[in-house]
Amino acid sequence: MSAFSRFTPLINALPATVPFVGPEAIERNRGLEVKARIGANENGFGPAPSVLQAIAEAAPSTWKYNDPENFALKQALAAHLGCRPENLAIGEGIDSLLGQIVRLVIEPGFSVVTSLGAYPTFNFHVTGHGGRLVTVPYVDDREDLDGLLDAVRRENPPLVYFANPDNPMGSWWNADSVVAFALAVPETSLLILDEAYCETAPAGSTPAIEALLDRPNVIRTRTFSKAYGLAGARIGYAISTPGTAAAFDKIRNHFGMARISTAAALAALADQDYLGKVIDRIAGSRERIAQIARDNGLTPLPSATNFVAIDCGRDGAYAKAIVDGLMDYGVFIRMPGVAPLNRCIRVSAGPESDMALLEQALPLVLKSL
Repeated sequence: MSAFSRFTPLINALPATVPFVGPEAIERNRGLEVKARIGANENGFGPAPSVLQAIAEAAPSTWKYNDPENFALKQALAAHLGCRPENLAIGEGIDSLLGQIVRLVIEPGFSVVTSLGAYPTFNFHVTGHGGRLVTVPYVDDREDLDGLLDAVRRENPPLVYFANPDNPMGSWWNADSVVAFALAVPETSLLILDEAYCETAPAGSTPAIEALLDRPNVIRTRTFSKAYGLAGARIGYAISTPGTAAAFDKIRNHFGMARISTAAALAALADQDYLGKVIDRIAGSRERIAQIARDNGLTPLPSATNFVAIDCGRDGAYAKAIVDGLMDYGVFIRMPGVAPLNRCIRVSAGPESDMALLEQALPLVLKSL
């Protein structure tokens, strides 16, 4: 298949990659219908009714570009978080922000420290900019803070990635440990503290905003995709010092945010009562998933996220057979892609109808293996 002849050498050397195969692609490729979409860490309970109303009211104005300065959303977020609007950068989900952060500091050959098995989309951006991934294995199924620091001291990397809570294992560290880690990272290394799941995490696991707000080398990334139920709207934000946050203005897509998405985010932020209720529903669904796992002889791991990692007790081939077998029944789940984490499957929280399908299908799949 022919392609344009003057792509960069880096692009010519890279394979075409999709970090996560979507359920839509599985439906197309396997000719199966997804009946329970509980594999993408989406919030199956959906956004608040007030958010859906805001989307409907904003729809007629979608002919307009969004405010390129994201003024209203920055003001609302600053008031909610207890920081200044200048501490914030807005982007099209955390994935877009991660790509911009990599672009800010990584040139071909530069090293980037992260955990082996951590968020694949971050790795995708690093590779796409020619960075060299230096990975640290998990210890006891969670990210190894001491190992990450050792790698940072050895490599002196421009960029470090650490998620709390973690994807794909759902594990977490307490806030004191996270702050100590962040403060130990040298000021010459930019730390991404990915807090996509902070709303579903237990008390005491997320550092206070002011704890790291004066650190120019720390960028905290958050999203409306998880607890707020707006994955399809693509709204993320970064928190840092004003100087670091302003660097995004040099490279970001200033008209990247959708006007409807901004209206949805503002309404979601204003409806904290609904957020509290949906977080409770997520917690209940996590326990439901855990019980289904235990009833089938599998081991659920503790989770601070909107999903549960389930230890299948064998190897990656066995876990993949469970994933594929569940899809035969229309139940879409995923698994980590790196051993030994890939002995696990990962099930997202969702409504009772989805849990019932999982409960029915899982014993049939296990019996067939």
